[in-house]
Amino acid sequence: MDLSGEIDQVTAALDGGVLTITMNRPSKKNALVPLMYTRMAELIERAGESASVRVILVTGGDACFSSGNDVTTFAGMDEDYGAAPKRFLKAIAHCELPIVAAVNGPAVGIGTTMLLHCDFVVVGEEALFRTPFVDLGVCPEAASSYLLPLRMGYFPGARMLLLGESLSADEALAQGLATAVYPVARVLPEARALAARLAGRSPTSLRVTKKLMRAPMLAGIDAAMERENSAFRTCYDAPEFGETLGAYLERRPANYSG
Repeated sequence: MDLSGEIDQVTAALDGGVLTITMNRPSKKNALVPLMYTRMAELIERAGESASVRVILVTGGDACFSSGNDVTTFAGMDEDYGAAPKRFLKAIAHCELPIVAAVNGPAVGIGTTMLLHCDFVVVGEEALFRTPFVDLGVCPEAASSYLLPLRMGYFPGARMLLLGESLSADEALAQGLATAVYPVARVLPEARALAARLAGRSPTSLRVTKKLMRAPMLAGIDAAMERENSAFRTCYDAPEFGETLGAYLERRPANYSG
């Protein structure tokens, strides 16, 4: 597989049929910007077309998985802004290769919702999952408005999406958002071992089986993403958006009295 096009914020390595994609912006807790989305989408798309890749492993390093979309970029959004995250989400949702995620520390916003499209999520004891979309004045993405209630049940999903409540590693395991919980030092080795086990199996059978498992959900996923994309613009254009985002960034209560 051709890994050319590497950027500092996203690194990739192929070993033993496992393509490891690492979000590498530690100074910003791996907050995602359009260039990172584009690079990850390219890697997933190329992996799906490559005979040398059998499994994808996604990680964010030792301290953090991802703090989500870089909210400081919201103020400068234009009509083309969403193209990069949309491409990434379509790539990960439709990927026929098994995807393993190794999660240490916070997984916020899309850092959590992208995990709904992974087949195995190995997490550290200190991992934390949060989807603060309403706190930011926006709405869910990655089809999470469909997948979270489907996975967890409506009421637990509402606590995450409407209230932005956090889940611990053990709670994520109990709610079906994580596959296994390990001490932090074991997360990446365990995830790599799991990916290697998958890579040692029949590649055709792996692809076909995953495709069969995902097929009943894909129409719902695609439709949910379309609804969410439209709803995001509604939220962005709302008169209270600036106050909501400003309050979040300034760590103060929002004031909607005006």
